[in-house]
Amino acid sequence: MEEVLKVLPPEIKEKLCGKLDKIEEIRIRVNRPVILQYGQVEEVINYTIDSEMILNILQNICDNSIYAYQEQICNGYITLKGGHRVGITGNVVFKENKIINISYISSLNFRIARQVLNCSYKTFEYIINLDKNTVFNSIIVSPPGRGKTTILRDLVRNISNGIPEIGFRGVNVGLADERSEIAAMYKGIPQNDVGLRTDVLNNIPKSIGMKMLIRSMSPKVIVADEIGREEDIEAINYAVCSGIKGIFTAHGDSIEDVIKNPILGKLYNTNTFERFLFLDENRKIICKNIR
Repeated sequence: MEEVLKVLPPEIKEKLCGKLDKIEEIRIRVNRPVILQYGQVEEVINYTIDSEMILNILQNICDNSIYAYQEQICNGYITLKGGHRVGITGNVVFKENKIINISYISSLNFRIARQVLNCSYKTFEYIINLDKNTVFNSIIVSPPGRGKTTILRDLVRNISNGIPEIGFRGVNVGLADERSEIAAMYKGIPQNDVGLRTDVLNNIPKSIGMKMLIRSMSPKVIVADEIGREEDIEAINYAVCSGIKGIFTAHGDSIEDVIKNPILGKLYNTNTFERFLFLDENRKIICKNIR
């Protein structure tokens, strides 16, 4: 949290006292109160931010050099040291089918990175294939905020390091970390523990990153967060046809959501995945075996 606190104004830091170990999100919006998120619970803080304050916070985030962070800003987020991610909204400047700037910043969403070690243990019985010392092709599905990315991060670490408690030997993992949410790379160094056999491609479209990792790093398992584009499906099929297993996440709330989704439905109908894991509102796992 130190990296987050040092970019915030004293008035907000004061409101966070005694709450640092629980906060998951800090939402700052122009001319509206600051909102703190603790899991499914939120707290509205009696403090309002104006546009000048938001710009000052952004300048702090960018070390007073917004231009140097222009590419990240155009992607809609900036990753801080420690893996914390700041989402950005405002007036989008769009030219030739490309975002070239976001001006008049209206919202900042600080997503606090916390690595929850061993939270993926509850998935082992569904995902780990001990007979072949690999994993089943799996996808973890839930709405935003239920912890699928946190579980995926811990799965990467365990699969990479090995799990001696159940006799699983560590394997090479290729991680296509498009939004820097798993490894949280900062200047080339993972801020999260993603395991000793994990190779990371950061800040790259998942579809491109997966293919690059397969061709260059020979992973046994490929991993990506929040799939959902046509190109992602093509890359996953490429991996499966190359004999590589994969673990992914996606947004949804039920198997019906998956089937109705024009992209994910294709993976379901072709039996690409062997396991669908759903996180309910209490973050308990419901697994559907496909084959």
